[in-house]
Amino acid sequence: MNFLRRRLSDSSFVANLPNGYMPDLQRPESSSSSPASPATERRHPQPLAASFSSPGSSLFSSFSSAMKQTPQAPSGLMEPPTPVTPVVQRPRILLVIDDAHTDWSKYFHGKKVNGDIEIRVEQAEFSELNLAAYVTGGCMVDMQVVRNGTKIVRSFKPDFILVRQHAYSMALAEDYRSLVIGLQYGGLPAVNSLYSVYNFCSKPWVFSQLIKIFHSLGPEKFPLVEQTFFPNHKPMLGNQEGGGIKYGSSVCEEITVLQKATGHLHLEI
Repeated sequence: MNFLRRRLSDSSFVANLPNGYMPDLQRPESSSSSPASPATERRHPQPLAASFSSPGSSLFSSFSSAMKQTPQAPSGLMEPPTPVTPVVQRPRILLVIDDAHTDWSKYFHGKKVNGDIEIRVEQAEFSELNLAAYVTGGCMVDMQVVRNGTKIVRSFKPDFILVRQHAYSMALAEDYRSLVIGLQYGGLPAVNSLYSVYNFCSKPWVFSQLIKIFHSLGPEKFPLVEQTFFPNHKPMLGNQEGGGIKYGSSVCEEITVLQKATGHLHLEI
């Protein structure tokens, strides 16, 4: 055994060995010093900044890395933006109920809703209108007017209403309350509410609302002309002689009521 140890430790013996034979003996000795002991490594710690980074910088570096890894198209290959086709809004229809003495279209000429929606004015009187109202379909209005000798017939669905004409009068065939009801049935918005338009068809009804204000505020703050209401003509026929009375209507005509012995009632307006 001692002989073998001496032979293996002999440098000339190791140099004469064939290549690949006992490579552990042919490996040259490392010129580096022996590795430091664990105690030596503990005495020379590496700086913390070299191995660890602060949480803020780590978050920023992660965000930067993600931004760098985001694929970006080359500037020369970017497609040009597609031109946006402007959406043409249909004009809003304003129905003005008034006579022909006032041309309401000139007051709305060039006006737009929200800056880009045009306003189209349709003007007619109550007597020139007819309509059909639906629960879900709104209100369809038929209009027949005569302008400069030409008869114009149109059907449309108004978006808004402006009422500038009385819906009821004592004249024959001038009771248009059914049209007001139809507009309300169709749910059309109005400048002056259709509720008030319908209430003003009855002057005694309006006066009854004034009486409520009179009792609420008092005669000093809200003076009111004293009146008397009769539901019909019978309470006014107790006297055989003629007399002047005020009859509640849209024009409040003065009527002379005369009752003769024959029992016939004569009205002179």
